[in-house]
Amino acid sequence: MTIIRNFVRINFITNPPKQAVSTLLIARRTYSKNGTFDYDLAVIGGGSGGLACAKEAVNNGAKVAVLDYVTPSPQGSKWGLGGTCVNVGCIPKKLMHQAALLGEAIHEATSYGWEIPAVDKVKINWSTLTESVQNHIKSVNWVTRVDLRDKKIDYINGLGEFKDPHTIVATLKNGSTKELTAKNVVIAVGGRPHYPDIPGAVEYCISSDDIFSLSHPPGKTLVVGAGYIGLECAGFLNSLGYPVTVLVRSVPLRGFDQQMARMVTNEMEQKGVHFEYKCVPLSVEKLESGQLKARWFNNETQKQHEDVFDTVLMATGRYALTKQLRLDLAGVSCLSESGKLVAATEQSNVPHVYAVGDVLEGRPELTPVAIHAGRLLARRMFAGGQQQMDYDNVATTVFTPLEYGCVGLSEETAVQRFGTENIEVYHAYYKPTEFFIPQRNIRNCYLKAVALRDAPQRILGLHFVGPVAGEVIQGFAAAIKCGITMEQLSNTVGIHPTVAEEFTRLNITKRSGKDPNPASCCS
Repeated sequence: MTIIRNFVRINFITNPPKQAVSTLLIARRTYSKNGTFDYDLAVIGGGSGGLACAKEAVNNGAKVAVLDYVTPSPQGSKWGLGGTCVNVGCIPKKLMHQAALLGEAIHEATSYGWEIPAVDKVKINWSTLTESVQNHIKSVNWVTRVDLRDKKIDYINGLGEFKDPHTIVATLKNGSTKELTAKNVVIAVGGRPHYPDIPGAVEYCISSDDIFSLSHPPGKTLVVGAGYIGLECAGFLNSLGYPVTVLVRSVPLRGFDQQMARMVTNEMEQKGVHFEYKCVPLSVEKLESGQLKARWFNNETQKQHEDVFDTVLMATGRYALTKQLRLDLAGVSCLSESGKLVAATEQSNVPHVYAVGDVLEGRPELTPVAIHAGRLLARRMFAGGQQQMDYDNVATTVFTPLEYGCVGLSEETAVQRFGTENIEVYHAYYKPTEFFIPQRNIRNCYLKAVALRDAPQRILGLHFVGPVAGEVIQGFAAAIKCGITMEQLSNTVGIHPTVAEEFTRLNITKRSGKDPNPASCCS
């Protein structure tokens, strides 16, 4: 590599700059650090995990290419570089959630003395909202591309697939192909929304791929699915003034603590969201008016129901984008039934093929998880790193109208692992100061700590439903990683008046049967 650098430096002096640059490109194209492949690392997928891995690899001397291509949704939605989180996930979702909170704040402001003319006529302008959200997303897309250019990462806007274990073929937008070789490959393609196999689902329904750039107000909306994506969308749409019905097949927020999930849905119901439980969709039909007639079946009552909506949003899970990769040609066979890669340490059954992010089986489908795993993987590949990704005790938040933040085990999982007699659950309802004026509903402001019963009562999980839950739970996530106990938590002095301090005041256990309601804000 030193010889190549010296040759290019001499050539730059003795030849015109254009020829020197051409020579440099040829040298870079022909030789990677190992001297055999075009690249030391090729990353298939330009989302958070893939980009983090690519950037860290370059920081450690590797030559890297990133392939990324977005196939339009069934409704034609497409977006730029950055993956699900930036374009159709965390970022636009949080902005929509913030818009909903601001709408509530406008109405509450009058109780604090703000004189707002015709507050009863305040409404959202959907076009302005989506335009603002999309403008921010496009700015992030641009910054991401510039960052790749500055780091000398080759960005290929093409759909990648394997030709053999070290060769990738990218199909570009114009239909042409580009072939490259890489010593290592990281699969970071993430996933896309799943559509149920019912008439009209693909033809007429939207998903989270479409809602944040929808060209018209959604109006009366049916959300099919009650996972975190479904509930978050239902929550902000309802708060923005659009009537929402949610179809729940089994339980809301499957995989989360179910007591906390009920708190979330209770709050949403009290805010006007209508839930249809134990229901599965049957069909969606487009009427002459342009509206959609949806039919569903209640497995509990064994009755069929129907209603007419302006929008039907499918939130029935996501599938991994592995089928198009031709993994068999690379020898990768460690796939689950769902099409995700089974890889304990991000390494597939083919030693030089890795995966990070949502494409991994049994891993939290969260952007920070993919980012951290991608960085650690790059350090192991190119910097002699030894640290593996720790997928336990990852904090997360569901951005429903009343947010739910958690870290660690749910109460159900803790009981399953350790037994009821070995678990102590501390819990409390609380009164956020922000809810005093005006008098807002506090029935669902609740938190709990799930701990081992024996001293020193190591905490296994913390759960919080209330304002700014994400901000609250983040700091406690570090404490959980450090093995915090109930004694340490109770000896922590809280910041008053905050909602986060409620964790430091937990002293009533479920086992005791005592009333978990506070006597006052300072009790």
